[in-house]
Amino acid sequence: MSSSSPALLLAEEEAQTNSGAAAVLGENGSMIEISSSSNTAVVSKVIVHPLVLMSILDHHSRRAEGSGRVVGTLLGVKHTTGGGSSASEDSTAPTKTTLVEITNSFAVPHAERGDEVAFGTNYNKEMLNLHLLANKKESVVGWYATTSTEDHQIIVDTSSLVHEFYAGECEDGNPIHLAVDTTLQENALKIRAFQSAPVQLGSGSAAAGSSSAADVVNNVPPPPNNDNVPLANLFKEVRLQLQPNDSEAICLAKMATESSQDVTQTNPQLSLVVSMEKLLSVLEQISSYVDGVVEKGGQSTTDTDASSVALGYHIADALATVPRIRPQVFDSLFQDSLQDLLMVTYLSNITKTQLVIAEKLNETLTV
Repeated sequence: MSSSSPALLLAEEEAQTNSGAAAVLGENGSMIEISSSSNTAVVSKVIVHPLVLMSILDHHSRRAEGSGRVVGTLLGVKHTTGGGSSASEDSTAPTKTTLVEITNSFAVPHAERGDEVAFGTNYNKEMLNLHLLANKKESVVGWYATTSTEDHQIIVDTSSLVHEFYAGECEDGNPIHLAVDTTLQENALKIRAFQSAPVQLGSGSAAAGSSSAADVVNNVPPPPNNDNVPLANLFKEVRLQLQPNDSEAICLAKMATESSQDVTQTNPQLSLVVSMEKLLSVLEQISSYVDGVVEKGGQSTTDTDASSVALGYHIADALATVPRIRPQVFDSLFQDSLQDLLMVTYLSNITKTQLVIAEKLNETLTV
């Protein structure tokens, strides 16, 4: 795929003041118009879940050596408010607003060379079908890309080509472009959302593209009509909000707590040893308590009869939850589970190897 339409960037403040159609007078009375179709809902806000951001950063960290930005598909839900407009209203005025909620994403292999882009359309289709099997409520809402590693630009000319592809993938033909700045120039991760609008050329005259009666008689072809000729794609920034759900908020709080602890405590083997030591200490305390109650004739030195009986019931209920399994049966179950885990690990390593080989072949073919 190759692109001939450049991509222009409009800041969020300018986008809010130019939410409808705008026009600039050019040379020879021509009008350069920034228009938005009345059938397309204007995006009021984009909500991004933290899981999407982590998936994008993971994709960026695993990119091939020497590659530029990474690209992927955004999945989510669009909530549209508003309806049609009356005939007396301006047809160019937007009548619908949309709240886009981005809940998931996946990486798509691609390669860029100049104005050409090689995009994994088949891979994107297969991954989308797999995601829809797990969650049928989600749909394609746009695409994401990280900043260019060469000039650190958020929007490049090839963004128009990728955006046109995702316009065909979205149900309403209005994808959202999520740009993630991974340069960390100010020790901050910047995330910006954009909505594209075509920049069109209009003649500004009603007689454009028409022929006079003399020209028709003399078989003179009519002048070319340059109305609605797209010159470029204008990316207008929309309001963005990072909002986790309940489960994601719990995970983020846990990650923030563990990040402040020592690195040695994150070692799985050390954590298992600490957990087993705590469990052994608790069992020793319970065993000593039960032995003391038995020696005192059913009552401990520190508890009353009621508390001893209640605590005894709690201990009995806890022991009843432990299944009674013969050692031979337990060893068999453990070995089966271990074999299943090793098989899953082996298959995941094969999948990773195939993805790396596919990326290398894609880079070789596009050079």
